[in-house]
Amino acid sequence: QGQLVESGGGLVQPGGSLRLSCAASGIIFRFYTMGWYRQAPGKQREFVAAITSGATSNYADSVKGRFTISRDNAKNTVSLQMNSLKPEDTAVYYCRGDKFGAEYWGQGTQVTVSS
Repeated sequence: QGQLVESGGGLVQPGGSLRLSCAASGIIFRFYTMGWYRQAPGKQREFVAAITSGATSNYADSVKGRFTISRDNAKNTVSLQMNSLKPEDTAVYYCRGDKFGAEYWGQGTQVTVSS
């Protein structure tokens, strides 16, 4: 019955910024590795960024240096700060939480980068 809910998506011009948030409920949040994935129409879902329970972060090469993942265990949230956005960043972005024996996905939020 764990649930993840994303917010913060929208339309932004190339070079702009957006901040996505994911609120978790029904799980012991601090035990989970949290991540962001994205999927463009007709393409496979791909890894974007992740942050462990120990706050170690990892990024896909395509977003390294532009995106920053963070978590707030007191608020049960994980965020993705996206800067210097490019049209190829356009996708539905999904929040994911996992630990041994459990995996949860959010419903996704649309990010469109276009002039």
